[in-house]
Amino acid sequence: MTQILALMQATIVFGTVILFGALGEILTEKSGNLNLGVPGIMYLGGIAGLAGAFIYESSSAAPNPIVGLIISMVSALIAAGLGGLIYSFLTITLRANQNVTGLTLTIFGSGVANLFGGAMNKLAGGVGQISVATTSGAFRATLPFLSDVGVFSSLGFMVYLAIIMAVVLGWFIFRSRKGLNLRATGENPGTADAAGISVTRYKYLATCVGAAVTGLGGLYYVMDYIKGTWANDGGIEKLGWLAVALVIFARWKPMHTIWGSYLFGVLFWLYLYIPGLTRSSQEIFKMLPYIVTIIVLVVVSLRKSRENEPPGHLGLPYFREER
Repeated sequence: MTQILALMQATIVFGTVILFGALGEILTEKSGNLNLGVPGIMYLGGIAGLAGAFIYESSSAAPNPIVGLIISMVSALIAAGLGGLIYSFLTITLRANQNVTGLTLTIFGSGVANLFGGAMNKLAGGVGQISVATTSGAFRATLPFLSDVGVFSSLGFMVYLAIIMAVVLGWFIFRSRKGLNLRATGENPGTADAAGISVTRYKYLATCVGAAVTGLGGLYYVMDYIKGTWANDGGIEKLGWLAVALVIFARWKPMHTIWGSYLFGVLFWLYLYIPGLTRSSQEIFKMLPYIVTIIVLVVVSLRKSRENEPPGHLGLPYFREER
């Protein structure tokens, strides 16, 4: 029973990281922009949130956990949003190739994050010495009324924030007028433009807000997943690509990302709870989330259901003069 509880808690924490990343990317892709810079934006959100908390706690004799939490969240949202703005300017205004720009953003984000992470390690006295225990504790604090409720007894508030955001985003995209305009922009920007919808504005807003949401995944990874330090091990990048895979697995539906992220978490951590596995067998288990994604893609393609397809203009630049 203890092992099952530990697996469920690890699953939820792991799934929450990629849930934020997938939600931000769904919002972006619904506008027709394919941002493969998800790992880089998660890096930017994570390092900015950590740097904000580190500077605050280093300069305060008695840091307040709520203030540290607010500083780190605002820092992460701004940094990730700026990453989305850079991508938007290059792909929407300058009409650069979206795939190349996204991959470049991933390299840029990881480089910037590891540069500043290394600098903070030196300031803190060595690798692994960064400590923002006060702020990290605020992120990992259990909600009072759930402190004695089994699997929920060790989960921070961002787990519930991610679920709420998925529900709200699902309602916005499929139930609101502005969500309809957003989907029209991603499906056929020429028709949307002719109908009076500002294609450029919707693309910019969706991409920048989506990037900010994605950045929360990096912040959660740093503050909760690895407990308020910096690890130059590529962990954020791996989870960032899983978030991209989750978008496809969820068929661009925010509500599906909730159970999909937790399924990915179970599949990823299951090998630790199966006795007698060899090292090669463990690596095969780590591939399961990607294998399941491929199977879902094949099944969806065979069904030929339009509602399960990506936006019609995904990854393509929009030239208004060609309308």
